[in-house]
Formats: sequence, C-alpha cells, structure tokens
Amino acid sequence: MIYRHVCGERISALGLGAMRLPVMGENNTEINDAAVAEMVAYAMENGINYYDTAWGYHGGKSEISIGGALAGYARESFYLADKFPGYDLANFGREREIFPRQLEKCGVSYFDFYLLHNVCEKNIDLYLKHKDALLSYLLERKKEGAIRHLGFSVHANTDNMLRFLEAYGEHMEFCQIQLNYLDWNFQAACEKVEILQGRGIPIFVMEPVRGGKLATLDEALMKRLAAYRPNATAAEWAFRFLQGIKGVGVTLSGMSNMTQLKENVATFSEDIPVNDAEKKLLFEIADEMVRKIALPCTACRYCIEKCPKGLDIPYLLELYNEHSFTEGGFIAPMALEAMPREKHPDACIGCHSCEKVCPQGIKIAGAMSYFAAKLRG
Repeated sequence: MIYRHVCGERISALGLGAMRLPVMGENNTEINDAAVAEMVAYAMENGINYYDTAWGYHGGKSEISIGGALAGYARESFYLADKFPGYDLANFGREREIFPRQLEKCGVSYFDFYLLHNVCEKNIDLYLKHKDALLSYLLERKKEGAIRHLGFSVHANTDNMLRFLEAYGEHMEFCQIQLNYLDWNFQAACEKVEILQGRGIPIFVMEPVRGGKLATLDEALMKRLAAYRPNATAAEWAFRFLQGIKGVGVTLSGMSNMTQLKENVATFSEDIPVNDAEKKLLFEIADEMVRKIALPCTACRYCIEKCPKGLDIPYLLELYNEHSFTEGGFIAPMALEAMPREKHPDACIGCHSCEKVCPQGIKIAGAMSYFAAKLRG
C-alpha cells in the first residue's frame, strides 16, 4: 500500500468510502454488515487505514455499519472521518445534537478527520451565517480531542469555494473535492486544485471514477489506452491519473464489493502515475465523452441579453450538461435550489429569441424544456 504524509499523519493513499457499501437487495438502507466486516478486514490486512462515513449515507446507517466493522481493531490503527451534514439546511444550528450522536453511532470517542460537508451553492450563505457558532463548537471539540483534524468537502463553484475559504480557511487543514480526469475540465476541478495547492491545503479525492463511469469504458477507448498500458483496467487509469497530482493525499473509493476492493488495493500497491502523453490521452478521451452528450455552450452570454425572462442561460446549460452526463444525480438539483424559482429552466417560455444570437446554434428552448422534464422525473 502506498502511504501519504498528510496533516502529520501517515495515511493510506486509498481510503474506503462508506457511501456505497454492500446492501441487502435493492434497499439502500439495509446494509449487508457481514459483507462490510469482510471488506474492512481485507482492507485492514492490506494496509488501508482511512475510512470515511457521513451522517446521511445509507439513510443514516453507514456510520453504524462502518463503526461496527472497525470496533474490533485498535483505535490507533485506523483513521475515521465523519462530517457535519450541511447538505441538509435543517441541520444548521444542530451541531451540539448531531456531533455527539455521530460519535455514539460510530462507537468512538473521537474522529481523526471531521469535515464541514458539501459546501455548495444552496448552503454557502448558511455556512457563512452560522460560522461563529458552528466553527467555535467544532474548535472546542478539537481542543478537547474529539476532533483531531478539521476540514471541508466542496461541490460549489470556485467563487463560492473562495467565499468559504475566506471565512473558514484559517482553520481548514484539508479539503475533499470531486476529482478525476473527466471533471478536470468539465467541472473545473483543475481550478479547485490550483486554489488548494496555492494555499498548501492537502487534497482528499472523492468520485475518482465518476460514480463508476470511468471504471467501464467502451472497447474502442480501452484499445487506445492499451497502447500505453496493455494490462491496466479503466479504473486503474483513473487512479493513476490522481497519483500524479501534487497535493493529493487520500483517494476515496466507494467500493461496494470485494472484487472492487481487491482490484483497487492492487492498484495502490504501486505508485505509477500517468506521464504527460498518457495524461493528454485521458483528457482527449474525457473531451470525447462529454461532447457526445453535452451542448457546446461557450458562455458568450449573448443569449442573456435577448431572454425576456432574464434567465442565466449559460449557467442553466452548464447544469443541463452535468445532469445529462451524470444521467441524473444531485449536483444540478442542488445548484438550482440556490436560485429563485422564476430563474429555473421551466421558466423558459420558448420564444427562441436566444437561439437567434447563439453562435453555436444551440436549440436552447428545447434544451430548457427537456431539462425541466428530467428534473421533474
């Protein structure tokens, strides 16, 4: 196992994320605890010492399951991460209730790493509004030893990420971002990496294989990759890309079965990052994958001047592309929650005025109608 020295700790470069644990049948809240225990045993035997859970994972059952699986190991033999659930706006002001309950559910007396969870467009104002009370409470817990290292995870755009860092940055020891070779440009992850590198904040990675999309590439793409590394799997390529990024500490993988775990442990037994030519190829593949689905908006903003409803069309198209590529997901709906209802895609009246000035010839009205329908489910 590869190890990284982060926040003064020796952490396995591969961490076990507890958001996609094995379940019983189709019910996401019915975790297969026996399978989790087996996976944790294999992980511990093979050098993984970082485990990441959260209040909302598996309907609140993840903390209990991962805590139970780790209960038989010496507390100092693993690092456990948990999070303040700011993804749910109703949780602001409840930190004194939630934090002790998290310790209880995990069966521990302290968290090695604790994150302010999912800083994003819909909650950034509440994170800023509640900063004094929330941060002071968590710093008190850190002072008494119930938190060893404090950080945050972010899905926000770079502007709101910077707003958060301006308020909390002095106390943030690490940051968890969605990072992979597809989102390097598609979600501007490269900008977040640059910000964190510039501030000397260690990078923890989530979604390294983009919810599995980068773990199963089509035959034509795999053939191109095989010209460089004949025996590497698609998932290995995604992980090797991350191994070459300065500042990356732990890469979390939400492994759902033993097969995935064993393959990932094998990958992280060696540090063999992609070279420049391989990185170029990965970016080419990412661009091709996105172009098959995404609309080619360049954010020239000509359309906004013509929209009688004053819609931020480039931003809506950006969210459309994300939602379309991900085939759903939470990012676009979450971002829309932060916008006035009258600025959502279903506010489009289909006048086509925007289309007359679009240099890319995008059928914007149709895209807005389709996007609104997809959001309604």
